[in-house]
Amino acid sequence: MLTNLLDILVKYSVEIKHQWAQQLYSEVSEHFRKRPLEELTMTTSEAADANFSIIIHNDFSKIDAFIEKQAKMRLEAGFPLSDLQKAFELYRIILLPILVREFKGPSLLNALKGVDDCLSYTIHKFSDYFQSLHEKETKDYAKNLEREIEKRTKELVESEAKYRVLVEDINDGYFVNQKGVIIFANSAFCEMHGYTLPEVIGRPYTDFIALESLARVKMIFEKRIREKQSQDLYLYYRLHKNGRSFPTENKVKLIVYRDQKAAAGICRDITDRVETERRIRESERLAYIGQLTTSLAHEIRNPLSSVKMNIQILLKKLQLNGNDKRRMEIMAHEISNLERILEEMLDFARPIKLDLKHTSINDVVNSCLEIMEATIKERNILIKTKLSKDIPLIEMDREKMEQAIINVILNSIDVLPDSGEIEIITRHILKNGGMLKVQINDYGPGMKDEELPYIFDPYFSMKKKGTGLGLTNVKKIVESHGGVVKASKRYPKGMRLDFMIPSRR
Repeated sequence: MLTNLLDILVKYSVEIKHQWAQQLYSEVSEHFRKRPLEELTMTTSEAADANFSIIIHNDFSKIDAFIEKQAKMRLEAGFPLSDLQKAFELYRIILLPILVREFKGPSLLNALKGVDDCLSYTIHKFSDYFQSLHEKETKDYAKNLEREIEKRTKELVESEAKYRVLVEDINDGYFVNQKGVIIFANSAFCEMHGYTLPEVIGRPYTDFIALESLARVKMIFEKRIREKQSQDLYLYYRLHKNGRSFPTENKVKLIVYRDQKAAAGICRDITDRVETERRIRESERLAYIGQLTTSLAHEIRNPLSSVKMNIQILLKKLQLNGNDKRRMEIMAHEISNLERILEEMLDFARPIKLDLKHTSINDVVNSCLEIMEATIKERNILIKTKLSKDIPLIEMDREKMEQAIINVILNSIDVLPDSGEIEIITRHILKNGGMLKVQINDYGPGMKDEELPYIFDPYFSMKKKGTGLGLTNVKKIVESHGGVVKASKRYPKGMRLDFMIPSRR
């Protein structure tokens, strides 16, 4: 793996350094925009070479020297720590698409881990060194306090301002835990947990740890105090005020705060990183299932077609009647059902290729209802529609989106009694850059809470006849349009399914 990653980093070295410098200049902050582009290019070249030494050779000497040089220079220039953390993170943002394009499977995970480990070390070490420089400044100020009272007062004010920049403006949560109680926290820590600062100060640190991580974090805390460990780095689930838990990375260091021992920590939300890793694992699993499905479907399809053709020939030639003819017709019908199931399996296995055109989602819904008119009338199903007039045209594959909506409606019809009711709603939501929402409600029996998390999994079905691929293909189609799909229960009964698709005009 290292040889392959070495080749990739060398191949894209110039591109990474150039793109990094350009984004530093244009995207991070006004502090970087005031620096000459030539200087930024030299900086990103040094940083990229130092990262290369860590990832390929496990050599941290270059990055240590780079951190020492940059921390002093940027602190003197008045850069906030948050800007510098963003600058380091750009390396991951630039490199991620390259790694995804060049690697697959375990090789990709190993490459991502190498980059994550490198940046975790760099950012934490930079933060620690930045903080130590600040602490050194404070000590130097204290030595001259008695001789230069007036000057020291001014310096303390300046020091406090720098401290605010260092602690209050960083994206990560910063806290001080003394005797198991939070006695200091920055605004990011409060936001990460959903509390105000007065609500945080004075609370036990355990109030901010999710139940699934509480025992392990307690053990780490007690071991740190007992063995006087200088610092810890660990992953856990933090507890939000609303009861939800989120994956978090925490680095804690023993310090002296107001003449007493305490633990100062930096906690970082890693939800996006965990979700990315989950999606990679899911993609690999689905790809494997798809390969098996394709092979199985092809093996069955040819003999099935032969059986169907011969039954049709026999029906014409033998001129059967009565029960014998009915039995043959049943066989032909069941073979057609098997062919439909095989087609669903192949749809699941095939990669989706979109033919994007500007289309109205309302037109797609109306088209689906026209296609299904006979089935709807046969079951005497009542369809209610609330289609918003304020719906923009968006780029979508009309045929694929019709397939998704029809699959959902058919699922609802299958579980509804005759004369049942289905409601279809469309809306344009302006937040998050604009989203089109399609909501489909039915008033059927619904499903159990323990079954709901698996509703989109391949081959999961509660129907007596079904492949369990219908909603899997719906999810696949919606996500290929950059959207998300969610299923939930209706009360007192029924199911609700929502599509959310970006409204790219």
